[in-house]
Amino acid sequence: MKKKYMEFINWAKENNWNLIEKNEISLKLKDDVALRYKSISSEYIELLKRVKQLISPSEKTWFLCEDEYNGNSDITFKWNEFELLSLEVAEDDDEWKSEIISWWDEKLPIVMSVDGGYSFYAIDLSNNKGTIVKGYEPEFEEVEEVASSIEEFFELIMLNKIEML
Repeated sequence: MKKKYMEFINWAKENNWNLIEKNEISLKLKDDVALRYKSISSEYIELLKRVKQLISPSEKTWFLCEDEYNGNSDITFKWNEFELLSLEVAEDDDEWKSEIISWWDEKLPIVMSVDGGYSFYAIDLSNNKGTIVKGYEPEFEEVEEVASSIEEFFELIMLNKIEML
């Protein structure tokens, strides 16, 4: 049985995504990411092991890959940019900052977009659900569920039911 992430990689190639595959299948995330997000979906891990870069044809939406998570990317945005923006808004309110950090501890950003404003997709790791949620500016922490799993998320993108411009 073909894995959904492989179907998605092939679909991205066929649909003019800027996709760079890795020379070898591997993944080494920095400790601050690996220790914070311990139960990442194996399907997403497999994508990260194989893909170095994955950017939509418009270049306004991109998947976060190993280089982004490790701070080695030339993309201006950090992998946790929207968490950092929320913390900046919280200023000196330590309780609010703690709530923001706790919320992001359970949401692993996997896609970022600047198309029509800032938005993201994340894997919801709370209660080991693994659902995919979407958040928008200005209230990044108010999200909506868009898929029940990473596999369904890939499928919905390939069916153009989730638009990635």
